[in-house]
Amino acid sequence: MRGSGVLFPIFSLPSAYGIGCFSQEAYDFIDFLKKAGQTYWEILPLGPTGFGDSPYQPVSSFAGNPYFISPDGLIEEGLLTKEEAEAYSFGDDIHKIDYGALYNYRYPMLKQAFARFKPDADYRKFVNKEAYWLKDYARFMTLKNLEEGKSWQDWPAAYKKRTPAAMKKIETEYKEQIDFYSFLQYMFQKQWTKLRAYAKENGIRIIGDLPFYMGLDSADVWAHPESFKMKRDLTPRYIAGCPPDQIWGNPVYNWTAMAKNHYDWWMSRIARNYELYDVIRLDHFHGFSDYYQIPADAESAEEGKWMAGPRMKFFTELQDTLGDVPMIAEDLGTITKTNAKLLKESGLPGMMILQYAFTGWNEDSFYLPYKHIRNCVVYTGNHDNPTAAEWIETINDHDRDYVRRYIHSENTNTGGFVWDFIREAYRSVADTIIVPLQDYLVKGEEARINQPGTSQGNWQWRLEPNFLSDELADSMYQLSKLYGRLPAVDE
Repeated sequence: MRGSGVLFPIFSLPSAYGIGCFSQEAYDFIDFLKKAGQTYWEILPLGPTGFGDSPYQPVSSFAGNPYFISPDGLIEEGLLTKEEAEAYSFGDDIHKIDYGALYNYRYPMLKQAFARFKPDADYRKFVNKEAYWLKDYARFMTLKNLEEGKSWQDWPAAYKKRTPAAMKKIETEYKEQIDFYSFLQYMFQKQWTKLRAYAKENGIRIIGDLPFYMGLDSADVWAHPESFKMKRDLTPRYIAGCPPDQIWGNPVYNWTAMAKNHYDWWMSRIARNYELYDVIRLDHFHGFSDYYQIPADAESAEEGKWMAGPRMKFFTELQDTLGDVPMIAEDLGTITKTNAKLLKESGLPGMMILQYAFTGWNEDSFYLPYKHIRNCVVYTGNHDNPTAAEWIETINDHDRDYVRRYIHSENTNTGGFVWDFIREAYRSVADTIIVPLQDYLVKGEEARINQPGTSQGNWQWRLEPNFLSDELADSMYQLSKLYGRLPAVDE
């Protein structure tokens, strides 16, 4: 069925507490999507972020980001007072997230709420149900706090190697800290479940991202080193990257060892994410086909080599274990015969980025609209791209002329062109199209989410409070209606 959606991260929502969260503004945005005739809300990963604040380098593949817990929700439950919540400064810029302020003050506020929390049957049920990942995550965060934020690679040997005696000591002597991290995940889950139910009631399906690689300094690598190519001393033997010059630093998976256990860590990971989302966007799909591994002590990415991934063995196991899980394959980048074959065999819809169709003097691009198929998802751009407004103003004259001629845009102003560009996505034969909210708002460079290859200024953009209008919703609705993308109405 044809449908359309909006890419808009949770952290970019407006709120009174420095970062978008599961507050009233999230519910208001769902109301806006319904008015706008949309079907999907793509939100990026929900995991807790570490150094660099990237949601694609989560501290845990299973846990939720405590920053998204709404202080207003804690106030409603009697765990905080409004005065207590407002006593903290989480930054003064309504357009950008101040991660430094969040790091310094969010946890003290959450600890105030935890001090008043009385565990009940629902809490105990949650802790028992999610014990397979929650126990390790709470231990990891407790130890990270005790070790003043150091990577687990630099912890004392007993903690690093998770000896039974060390784990028992942590659970006994630091029970309150472990309980605090379990509390945070319970509140995250409780608030998110309520918000997601509201979305479902209003016909909005949530698309969430599942990052492919894990950061080395994560609870997952610490708790499951056997799933990665590690040395006996638990340092990486190989790390991920891409030739000729990209060294990402993530430990690569030991797919051979994983296959012997039916990819159980991955199956648990996907099952957990399917509890959170209606559709999973599977990041770096090419990594399941082929991946590039570099010796951890290499001085150059050129010392690495390509290795075969699990390919269809993985997706067959996924089908046998979890059944049909709605997913989107993030298959951007170099298209090879191997990964094209895997995409076809898996049956997953791939991604088409319209910006890529008209960039680089290539008038036979794989991404051109006339090459789209129904089983794909078309984006004007995604979180790693410039906004459409920034893009059209910065590409070369040849590409700018080409895209204008292709989409028959006679608008000489940037705003008019951007809406013509959005219309081109709606016109596609593809079943699903996703447009970043910034494009509907004709935002420029100031609203870019992420610029790959840079470490500063990313994942910060926030929408101004009360910025979305009924007029914008109606314009979006009319596009969905015109091109057959309105949600189905139950009889």
